[in-house]
Order: sequence, then C-alpha cells, then structure tokens
Amino acid sequence: MYEQISHRPLPRREFVYRLLQHAGVVLGLIAASLALGMGGYVELEHLAPLDAFLNAVMLLGGMGPVDMPKTDAGKLFAGLFALYGGLLFLITASVALAPVMHRVMHKFHWDNDR
Repeated sequence: MYEQISHRPLPRREFVYRLLQHAGVVLGLIAASLALGMGGYVELEHLAPLDAFLNAVMLLGGMGPVDMPKTDAGKLFAGLFALYGGLLFLITASVALAPVMHRVMHKFHWDNDR
C-alpha cells in the first residue's frame, strides 16, 4: 500500500489524497459504530432514536451513558459498547496517524542517492 524505502516520498498532493482515504475509513468506522450503538439502545433499552444517539455518542466519546441502563441486557450492552468504544479510539487514531508516521519515517530513512 505504501511506497518502499527505495521510492521517493509521495508528492504532497498524493499524500493529502492518502490522508483523505484514511479519514474516510475512520469516518466509516465511526458511523458504523454509532449505528451499532444506536441500534442497541433502541432495541435493548427502548430509547427514542435521539436519546439512543446521545447515549451512543457519549459512550464512544468516553464520557459514559446519559440514561443509565434499566434492563440486564441493556447493562451488558452498555458495558461491552464502552469497551468497544475504547478499542475504536485506538483503532481510529492508528488508522488516521499511519500515513503521517509512515511519511516521517520514510523521509528520515530515504536516501537521495538511490
């Protein structure tokens, strides 16, 4: 996916395009996770879609639920979704920063004489 050490670093325009591709993946993961969280709250806690959105966003953001779960299934879902939200943060940060870190390392190790 990325250029080899023997290749020149990408021009700025192509690098920005790569960043946008990674941002699209990150936004897709966040949107899918938000839909999963909203669906869980609507089905298991019988919340209105707007309340489910608020709770899912708060859990994904690491703040905790607004409405405390009342059912056992809702409590289990909220706990697992909070754990998932923590992992999602690590995954999305890694995906978003990968092109930047690769570019820094590539420029650091790239030899102009090749």
